[in-house]
Amino acid sequence: MNIKIDALNWSILKFLQENARASFSEIGRHVGLTSAAVAERIRRLEELEVIEGYSVRVSHAKTGHQLKAIITLRAFMGKLKPFLAMVTEFDEVINCYRITGNENIVMEVVLKDQFHLEKFIDKLITYGETRTHIILSNVISNAPIVQKTKN
Repeated sequence: MNIKIDALNWSILKFLQENARASFSEIGRHVGLTSAAVAERIRRLEELEVIEGYSVRVSHAKTGHQLKAIITLRAFMGKLKPFLAMVTEFDEVINCYRITGNENIVMEVVLKDQFHLEKFIDKLITYGETRTHIILSNVISNAPIVQKTKN
């Protein structure tokens, strides 16, 4: 279902994506609405599931996870469904996507060090062939979804 989102709601969404802890009054000052009007718009966006939830970003490096990596998995025949059932049990996986193409899965993982990475790959290879890409730095991270202007 494609929901029509007006310019004010886009402004509210952009503000919330940059600071989910902003108060209704702070958002209202930014977009030119009362805090009650902002609260009502946010409630409606939540009901429509445009806003799926709120979260906190945690530094992997400051929690003792020195490596962040992208790992792709090309599942062996008959191993995709068992992997999908098991992947939620892996604490290392912070994002996991089922994709098209040569690989079936892309995972974003955080690991303590290269030894942890080796042990994690050992768990994965029972499900398929893996490729690991160590992330050196973030170029874009958690960029807000914004309204595209008409050309």
